[in-house]
Amino acid sequence: MRLDLTGQQFGRWRVGYFAARDARGAIHWQCRCACGKTALVTSGNLRRGTSLSCGCLQQELARARHTTHGEAQKTPEYIAWDNMKARCSNPKHKRFKDWGGRGIKVCERWLVYANFLADMGRKPDPSLSIERSDNDGDYEPTNCYWATATEQARNQRPRTPKEKQ
Repeated sequence: MRLDLTGQQFGRWRVGYFAARDARGAIHWQCRCACGKTALVTSGNLRRGTSLSCGCLQQELARARHTTHGEAQKTPEYIAWDNMKARCSNPKHKRFKDWGGRGIKVCERWLVYANFLADMGRKPDPSLSIERSDNDGDYEPTNCYWATATEQARNQRPRTPKEKQ
């Protein structure tokens, strides 16, 4: 006599109906994964937790291990955000003196990448970089935009003779 698993949930599997008993006596159930795929799964794999999904769960877990803030770290926006923070907060950064050393900060809201991305949006063009309207102002939503190299060149602070060397 087999235990009726019909309608029960095991991980992402919802058991539909008894499908078959194989030559070794293992009972197979027709199951539907939360993602919509169906498969035959044995009672043992369901009850032991050996099979929790059709494979979609493992894919999601692997994706989560290799992403930060919900996306790959190497997007152009993430790189701009990471570099912006480093220039302003890491005294070992080669250009710290030009940003953090001058008192330029990243606003508290933008210390979280998702907030930065929500405010700035994706780069409309890969050649653009983050620019501050006021060069003495902080990195914050009201002072930043995606700019071309020409716009960046026009918006530089005056250099002292010592800095030009």
